[in-house]
Amino acid sequence: MRYLPLTDADRGAMLDAVGASSIDDLFVDVPEAARLDGPIRGLPTHAGEMAVEKHMRRLSKKNLAAADAPFFLGAGAYRHHVPASVDHIIQRGEFLTAYTPYQPEIAQGTLQMLFEFQTQVARLYGCAVANASMYDGSTACWEAVAMASRIARGKKRKVVLSDALHPHYAEVVRTMAKFTDDEIAGGAPSLTPAPDDDALIGLIDGETSCVVVQYPDVLGRLPDLARIAEAAHAAGALLIAVNTEPVALGAIQSPGELGANIVVGEGQAIGVGLQFGGPYLGLFAVRDQKHVRMMPGRLCGETVDADGKRGFVLTLSTREQHIRREKATSNICTNSGLCALAFSVHMTLLGEKGLTALAAENHRLACLAAERLAQIPGVSVLNESFFNEFTIRIGRDARDVVRKLADDGVLAGVSLGRLFPGNAELHDALLVCVTETSGEDDIDALCAALKEVLS
Repeated sequence: MRYLPLTDADRGAMLDAVGASSIDDLFVDVPEAARLDGPIRGLPTHAGEMAVEKHMRRLSKKNLAAADAPFFLGAGAYRHHVPASVDHIIQRGEFLTAYTPYQPEIAQGTLQMLFEFQTQVARLYGCAVANASMYDGSTACWEAVAMASRIARGKKRKVVLSDALHPHYAEVVRTMAKFTDDEIAGGAPSLTPAPDDDALIGLIDGETSCVVVQYPDVLGRLPDLARIAEAAHAAGALLIAVNTEPVALGAIQSPGELGANIVVGEGQAIGVGLQFGGPYLGLFAVRDQKHVRMMPGRLCGETVDADGKRGFVLTLSTREQHIRREKATSNICTNSGLCALAFSVHMTLLGEKGLTALAAENHRLACLAAERLAQIPGVSVLNESFFNEFTIRIGRDARDVVRKLADDGVLAGVSLGRLFPGNAELHDALLVCVTETSGEDDIDALCAALKEVLS
């Protein structure tokens, strides 16, 4: 029996109610090339369980795992060492709950952890208040844009995106803006040693609700957030800072301190691991308490019970499951709670000194890699400044080079041609990320392999 055993009459009645002539009308926003017109070609219609297991094992052997090769991939997902103690602690009984903690009296461990998590994120970002996390960095970025529009009460609809914002984040914003009246301004980055802050500031006008800037940006460069914030505020706009690598904030000044009104980002780098692309962890914080009620998601707070004992509760829940739908600031229905717990545990184990030391080691190794790569004929380092991620130009299509190096057992980086396929100027550029997991022997292997391919 089908899970939803509807009759043709049932389906027809529902289609009439939403004004659609057929079920296909419900999928018009999905590109036709991405839709199936029948069963997936090449797959058998059925197979035995053991046969499927053997087939999947054969496929898995084609993978080159991050831990099995010199690894220099970044671009929004970062490989850092996650202590085994993180996995042990997150499985303790204090943090178990059947679902998200609607009933605080039976989820005190989870609620306390989220309260501590919010404190950690707020301090990391230089903000007053952080929420109890979101799906991932890209959706948090859109939620910040939507929040800026709410604060502007819909009177300002222009959203200025830095050209060096991660293209996946920018695409999420553009996709969601199709359903609002927001006007999106911004393009693809130019291969310049430093971000073109003047060009970005030139896009800000009296109709701008917010300016979205990645810090460090998608090429690894560091924009002047304080200067951009000053220009945005002068026009009555908010500055949204996006951070995809939280470890960087152990070495560089926090966005909130530099004037960002809303700070969002991806928390995956701390405690979560690469995990084949998900689930990840969206971070969201605001610098000013006056904006708290415009935030999406939910907040956990500290209180006392009837006996005066310390306890934790959901303090602010602005999503549609808790309040009237028309008053909700977001329809986000979860908060990546397990990933938030892993982040909080890892951050607690590191502490402020540990995070600073980790950031320093990342930067040291990245500088060493950039210095050695620059000595290879045909390779030039683009960046004037960077944390642990920088861009090099190699004089040929970086996608081909990345594939060749992967065949040779070196995961060399992310081709900008892959991130920006429509921009030919970027096709010879390679984004290289170096973390504490990439030792000097790995850097030597990368340089030797790249030198051989380019010779």
